[in-house]
Amino acid sequence: MAQQHSSKNSPNRQYVLEHTRNIGIAAHIDAGKTTTTERILFYTGVIHKVGEVHDGTAVTDWMEQERERGITITSAAISCGWTTKYGAFAEIPHRINIIDTPGHVDFTAEVERSLRVLDGCVAVFCAVAGVQPQSETVWRQMDKYSVPRIAFINKMDRTGADFLGAVRDIRDKLGGNAHPLFLNIGSEDKFIGLIDLVRMRACVYDESDKDGVRFDDVAIPADMVSLAESSRAGLIESLVDFDDELAEKYLCGDDIGEDELRAAIRKATVSLRFVGVIPGSAFKNRGIQMVVDSIVDYLPNPCDLPPVHGFDDDGAGVELVPDDGAKMASLAFKIAYDPYVGKLVFCRVYVGQLSKGDTVYNPRTRRSERISRLVIMKANQREDIDVAYSGDICAVVGVKGVVTGDTLCDKDLDVRLEPPTFPEPVISMSIEPNSKADQEKLSLALQRLAEEDPTFRITTDQETKQTLISGMGELHLDIIRDRLFREFKVEATAGKPRIAYRETITVRAEGEGKFIRQSGGRGQYGHAVVVLEPAEKGAGVQVANEIVGGVIPKEYIKPVEEGILEGAQGGVVAGYPVVDFVARIVDGSFHEVDSSELAFKMAGIFAFKEAMRKAQAILLEPIMKVEVATPDEYQGDVVGDLNRRRGQIHSMEGKGGLCSVVAFVPLETMFGYATDVRSLTKGRASYSMEPSHFAQVPSSVLAGVVEASSKQAARSM
Repeated sequence: MAQQHSSKNSPNRQYVLEHTRNIGIAAHIDAGKTTTTERILFYTGVIHKVGEVHDGTAVTDWMEQERERGITITSAAISCGWTTKYGAFAEIPHRINIIDTPGHVDFTAEVERSLRVLDGCVAVFCAVAGVQPQSETVWRQMDKYSVPRIAFINKMDRTGADFLGAVRDIRDKLGGNAHPLFLNIGSEDKFIGLIDLVRMRACVYDESDKDGVRFDDVAIPADMVSLAESSRAGLIESLVDFDDELAEKYLCGDDIGEDELRAAIRKATVSLRFVGVIPGSAFKNRGIQMVVDSIVDYLPNPCDLPPVHGFDDDGAGVELVPDDGAKMASLAFKIAYDPYVGKLVFCRVYVGQLSKGDTVYNPRTRRSERISRLVIMKANQREDIDVAYSGDICAVVGVKGVVTGDTLCDKDLDVRLEPPTFPEPVISMSIEPNSKADQEKLSLALQRLAEEDPTFRITTDQETKQTLISGMGELHLDIIRDRLFREFKVEATAGKPRIAYRETITVRAEGEGKFIRQSGGRGQYGHAVVVLEPAEKGAGVQVANEIVGGVIPKEYIKPVEEGILEGAQGGVVAGYPVVDFVARIVDGSFHEVDSSELAFKMAGIFAFKEAMRKAQAILLEPIMKVEVATPDEYQGDVVGDLNRRRGQIHSMEGKGGLCSVVAFVPLETMFGYATDVRSLTKGRASYSMEPSHFAQVPSSVLAGVVEASSKQAARSM
């Protein structure tokens, strides 16, 4: 069946916009994302031998650290082609650009920036565990960027697999309007095929074909006809609210054809009001072809989505619609360094064409840069191309002053696209080169790693002059250290991990700061009065100018603000940054001759510190949401251990012989937990951890934290 192409397509495109899908594979750690991606690449002909995560042979897990640990650390982009057999897109080749994202919360930035530029997503769930903590995090990220999705319930071959239970989990825990598009025929070791609820046919896999390529298209088994009919009726019922024509036919009792049902599912999925669910087993090579068919049939092409929002130079809103003939605008969503070509900037082209040799404009830096080379990435392999069109994901070589979130566009367009946002680091450690020769290499390596990873920060302790690196968790910083040694050949010693404590105030207080120096000639005079007030959690730092009558001239207000912000970098409890307060500059005085910006900045610092000492400051510590999946017999040991770590048990849920314990635990007590939980459960438990919130450090612990902080500072001097 021929498709109508929009006039927005260049005649030179291999795949038109309507036949392009930009999708991500995202889920909780160990749900099977990379294994699923690997099977998609196999069935689409990109690879001819299936790689395995546990063998370290997966194409998209190409980093040494990924292959050693069996986890995904960096998102990998790869393209493949697919032609479905049924429906409106039957026999039409499609290009699918896939990004396989990490599941571990320490690398959540990779998921965040990938979802920002993707049009659709396959959310992978475990058929035994259902919705897990990181599943919820990823789901929220998809909601944040309004990404349409389908769900793949993986591991149907595992003991305790429950497809319909996982569907209910998505509805109950995630609030998704989830309904099966296929039903499983059997489960666990008897999982032999799927029932297509749109076509009302069964696909039964050939047991002799271990690759899962061959399956028979047969009638639905007699013992499953009733379930299939009721499930199809439930599917249609869930769609009638979104499609008037379908609703009319349904109410009149008319038959609803395959193409009508597919169109309704697509419409509801793209509108974010429906999630189609598919059972399968990536490891056993079952259900993957149905997932790829569903990507083509139900996930959006770039033209299906609302216009992309940006801002012009004056801050006015701009809407961009995919069109190869329009002026070019793209978003740089990821930076990576390649040992052979240098800096790679991954871009999503939203409108226009990006060609090799083009000069592009960066509205943030107000500079133009030339694209010396343009490539499509296939994991860590590169394929040179001359042009990238609207909707394409590519990587450019030759641009220097570009960071994650920058817009690259035609100079005449001058638009800034909304960048992805990233969480703040929660853990830091000092790092020192082992020799002078390593000093320069370390500086360059850290700079490159920070460019690649927006959640990795480098700071210098102003008192100790030590270099501090900060990240999302122990594993995150461990990988950074490993990469410094392997990729950049830097020999460095890392200090013990340090918690990113914060300080805040609990009552309103006023502070007065004076900076007066007289030394014969022109002196220094600055005087400011500041009132501090507590703000809501997460409000950050706000400074308000409430000076009236010109008691402090306008030109000295900004230095006072700078002084307050500098003072807030180190509080009075243990020297940690101060958050969640409002500072009001309410009074002061100046000297006609001696006042200066420096004097008022110092006055701002002194006023802040005095107010802080009166404001009953408290120390805050990062609290982690921890979920431990443990066999039932170790539940008591796990709960007791979490209690000893000052954890608060939030919930316990049993499912299939496993108990899922959710607790909120201070990060300070969680170092080394991976080893401890293995020891407690003889290696049978797994856990995940993600930042939740900050809470006050208990008085019983406070003295120890302050003392440790003082000792650490003293040792570093």
